[in-house]
Amino acid sequence: MAKYTEAKCRICRREGCKLFLKGDRCFTGKCAFDRRPLAPGQHGRARKKVSEYATQLREKQKTRRTYGLLERQFHSYFTKADMQKGVTGTNLLVLLECRLDNVVYRLGIAPTRAAARQLVSHCHICVNGSVVNVPSYSLRVGDIVSVREKSKSLEVITASLAGGSKSRYAWLEWDNATMSGKFLQTPEREEIPENIKEQLIVELYSK
Repeated sequence: MAKYTEAKCRICRREGCKLFLKGDRCFTGKCAFDRRPLAPGQHGRARKKVSEYATQLREKQKTRRTYGLLERQFHSYFTKADMQKGVTGTNLLVLLECRLDNVVYRLGIAPTRAAARQLVSHCHICVNGSVVNVPSYSLRVGDIVSVREKSKSLEVITASLAGGSKSRYAWLEWDNATMSGKFLQTPEREEIPENIKEQLIVELYSK
């Protein structure tokens, strides 16, 4: 499956909700979803009878697109979550939240997950003092995520941190002076703000 390269706003319209793929723009009047909250295409206004399978599929697609994963990657995370103890749906979301690119986004270093992924891939982010260029790198409790010294003046980073619109999370700790954050603990389900019905994803993959 190839990476999606078309307009990101079409994804939000297709899923019927904001996925905040464009950062601060999603909070302004320029947001395409606010102006045209219909599915893209000539049949976007048509009323359709949605089956149980379609509902489950849409929830899976929404989650996958929120975290910017391809189908194969997403299915791999589900397999890992299913093998762990506990609730499979919650395990899945926790695994996704522990990704390095997601934590970079949650810390406010980047305005979107896509921007965070690019910063990681271009070697602007360090974990425990060493450069890590793998966006899917899974963080562990106690890990320190920081901006590489020579990258601290990058406009995309300074602008995102200056925006101050990012929420702070109990499972992360940010030090603005050193431009670094600490992964304090794996998040609980109630600490993950995404509006996702993970049980529908479990039901879909259980068929």
